[in-house]
Amino acid sequence: MSDTVLLKISGGTALLTLNRPERLNALNYELIDRLLTLLDRLEVDAKVHAVILTGAGDRAFSAGGDIHEFSHSVAEGVNAAIRDFVRRGQQLTSRLEAFPKPVIAAVNGIAYGGGCEITEAVHLAIASDRSRFAKPEIKLGMPPTFGGTQRLPRLAGRKRALELLLTGDAFSAERALEMGLVNAVVPHADLIETARALAARIISHSPVATAAIISAVTRGLNMAIGEGLLCESEQFARMVPTHDLNEGLAAWKERREPRYAGR
Repeated sequence: MSDTVLLKISGGTALLTLNRPERLNALNYELIDRLLTLLDRLEVDAKVHAVILTGAGDRAFSAGGDIHEFSHSVAEGVNAAIRDFVRRGQQLTSRLEAFPKPVIAAVNGIAYGGGCEITEAVHLAIASDRSRFAKPEIKLGMPPTFGGTQRLPRLAGRKRALELLLTGDAFSAERALEMGLVNAVVPHADLIETARALAARIISHSPVATAAIISAVTRGLNMAIGEGLLCESEQFARMVPTHDLNEGLAAWKERREPRYAGR
């Protein structure tokens, strides 16, 4: 079994660690495939209610795609490059974005290229004060391919995103916070603890409601407001017959803590 991604489950939260520290946790094909396999497993694990994603070592969350491996696909031509690299990377970021349980990136170092695109795609992100971000693909003579040309403008705005995409300049955790790429910047030593605390605050609520919110937001961002409101209404309608909504209302009336069952 591949050890390119490590898994540890504790207290309802799964910690996934990108584990290629000697290559700055670069996203080679094996790592991406392993991460997708683990996400499939965690989605159906009833004991897991949130996911934290971080990188091994003190230097990098992920330096992005593995250029040595990617260059071989490029040498084989368009079809191989699209099949092996682009589709694989877009599948990963789309999977993270639409994952029905909250995914929190704990960005522990550099998050360049694909590492930045993972940060863009996940639901929430906490950054170490040591972290740095960049969209350096233009320095290789190419655009981002894991969704960076689409998600970063939605997060940061068109002009700020284009500045970063067209220059390839690195930027600080503080600027990432100001642009909405991350939710908080914390001392490096507090990173995982802060991510765990955020996960704990979320998983105290109904997992069914959590999934409904993630779905409504993720789908609604790509819709006109009218369609988005219909999406929101559909998610609420699905909650009406659930145990968790009725339990939440009963607990409020009875002035007690709710006991959610995830159904």
